Amino acid sequence: MDMRVEDSTDPVLTARLIATALPYMLRYDEKTVVVKFGGNAMGSEELGKAFAEDITLLKLAGINPVVVHGGGPQINAMLTRLGIKSEWAGGMRITDKATVEVVEMVLAGSINKEIVQTITEAGGRAIGLTGKDGNMVTVKRLTRKVVDPDSNIEKVIDLGFVGEPTRVRTEVLEVLAKSEIIPVLAPVCAGEDGETYNVNADTFAGAIAGALDASRLLFLTDVPGVLDRDKNLIKELTVAEARAMIADGTISGGMIPKVETCIEALDRGVEGVVILDGKTPHAVLLELFTERGAGTLIKR
Repeated sequence: MDMRVEDSTDPVLTARLIATALPYMLRYDEKTVVVKFGGNAMGSEELGKAFAEDITLLKLAGINPVVVHGGGPQINAMLTRLGIKSEWAGGMRITDKATVEVVEMVLAGSINKEIVQTITEAGGRAIGLTGKDGNMVTVKRLTRKVVDPDSNIEKVIDLGFVGEPTRVRTEVLEVLAKSEIIPVLAPVCAGEDGETYNVNADTFAGAIAGALDASRLLFLTDVPGVLDRDKNLIKELTVAEARAMIADGTISGGMIPKVETCIEALDRGVEGVVILDGKTPHAVLLELFTERGAGTLIKR
């Protein structure tokens, strides 16, 4: 008895799909693509596996992928588990010494190694690093100005061990780009004062992408991209158009800092930045290897 199970995939269709993707693969050949992995995709085993497959395929196709990840929900869960209460000011968490130790443990430990393992299981070779490794990213302490609603007086808030990048050294990443190894980066960095600092993952990804002159910086988020007033996805925006949409209120709420981070990355030298939906399986491949794309591309 013939026990073979026939593959239901049409081989001709598969060949056509590969041929269609070829021009896009050539467009990014030997180019750097930085992907910030976060949102719902990080909480889903299925989406995490699809993401790892995408990243592995990019490397096999001759592209240089660099993965940056966050982990806010996991950090919050661990702080609760350890009974560490956070202080807040102006809607922002004050990161004290005990908190930053937990941040480093979660980001550089469990989350980073889980992503590395998932990429390994997909057939890739990955290594987990932080901004500390190779003195990659140096930061300064971040402060924020807020206006007291009662007195209308502007105050400067010290956020504790939260940093913003001041210098990025790319030597380690340049060596890895010439190898088969995919870097997976956690946004934990050393400060100019030698202390450990947590850095916003979006900001960290923008700094890395700018220093590497990345062809693309992809932000996997919980939304499809930038929406117009009728809630339709905007496929492409210039920086001027994005700023105008912030000014007139079309871009609002939590999307404002994301778009501002995109603009900052473009100012650093990134060719194009994309906000796309991490809930879409294989969103990275859809964005890079199809004409339709999968989110909002912001360019100069």
